[in-house]
Amino acid sequence: MTLFRTLDPAVEPVTLSEVKAHLRIDHTQEDGLIEGLIRAARQEVEKATGQALIDQGWRLVLDDWPPQDTVFLRRTPVKAVLAVTLFDADGAGSVIDPATYLLDSVSLPARLHFSRRPLEPGQAMNGIEIDFSAGYGEAGTDVPDLLRRAILMLTGHWYEFRAQYGVADQPVSLPQGFQRLIDAFRMPRL
Repeated sequence: MTLFRTLDPAVEPVTLSEVKAHLRIDHTQEDGLIEGLIRAARQEVEKATGQALIDQGWRLVLDDWPPQDTVFLRRTPVKAVLAVTLFDADGAGSVIDPATYLLDSVSLPARLHFSRRPLEPGQAMNGIEIDFSAGYGEAGTDVPDLLRRAILMLTGHWYEFRAQYGVADQPVSLPQGFQRLIDAFRMPRL
């Protein structure tokens, strides 16, 4: 099972001006650095929680169908399943009829249940692809405030300690209280 992003978010959950206000910075000399820290902090929050903060595309690749005919989509909140593609031995893909599966986007993790077991893939590896969209919305204001605050906290922490450690040593640490902000959004382990 492999999960990877197919479409990056169009914006970050917090803006450069929000972070600069949080850090009390009024110059522009380090805007590039701060934008990179915002992006890294968003990625860290998404990795730690299993959440997609801003709308983005994902693909889950499977070798075979799970025994219980239910596939867990380990990136939330899932908005829609875009396509389920099954590949034959020649590598030709066929899209499975959406009427044969049901998305439960309320559960954590989201579940995709098939009313009847689909055909087995013809390829021994990576014979099934499930494309879906996930995220809270298209704008940073759609993201829960605790997750936005976690990004602000993490960006500020990394900005403060940027000169004491080299790039290869980053991230050096997580600020105290960061885990508490994201704990309610963590994906339960299966």
